[in-house]
Amino acid sequence: MDKFYIGMFYAILAGMVVATQNVFSAKISEKLGMWETTMVVHLVGLIFATLMVFAFGSGSLKGLADVNKVYLLAGVFGVFIIFSVANSVTLVGASLTVSLMVIAQLLFATIIDSFGLFGTEKIPFDLSKLIGLIVMIVGVVIFKSRG
Repeated sequence: MDKFYIGMFYAILAGMVVATQNVFSAKISEKLGMWETTMVVHLVGLIFATLMVFAFGSGSLKGLADVNKVYLLAGVFGVFIIFSVANSVTLVGASLTVSLMVIAQLLFATIIDSFGLFGTEKIPFDLSKLIGLIVMIVGVVIFKSRG
C-alpha cells in the first residue's frame, strides 16, 4: 500500500483516538483531579508503550544519548496536553475542544513548516493555506453558534 495512504490512515486513527482520549481523561478527572489524571494517564501510557517496545520494537534506546535534549520536552508537552484537554472538555465539551485543538495544531504546524523550525523542511506559506485556516476558523464559529 502507498505510504501516503498509510499516513492518512494513521492520521485519521489518531484523530479518533484523541477525541476519545479527551473524554476519557475528563471522566477520570471527575474522580481524581486534573494533575492526578494526568499522572495516571501517562503511567498507563508508559506501561503500554513499554509492552509495545518489547513486543514490536525494532529500534534501540542506545540512540537516546544522540537525541537533541530539547526534543525530550515532548514528554512534558504530553503532560500539558492531557491536563489542558481534560480541563477543556470539562469546561466547553468534547467537540469544541477538538475543534480548537485542530485549528491550533494546524496554525502551529504551518508556522513550523513556513520557517523550517526544529530542522524540518521549509514549506512556503501561501494563499491557499491562509484561506484554509480562515475557513476552518469560520467553520468552528458556525459549528458552535447557537440558534
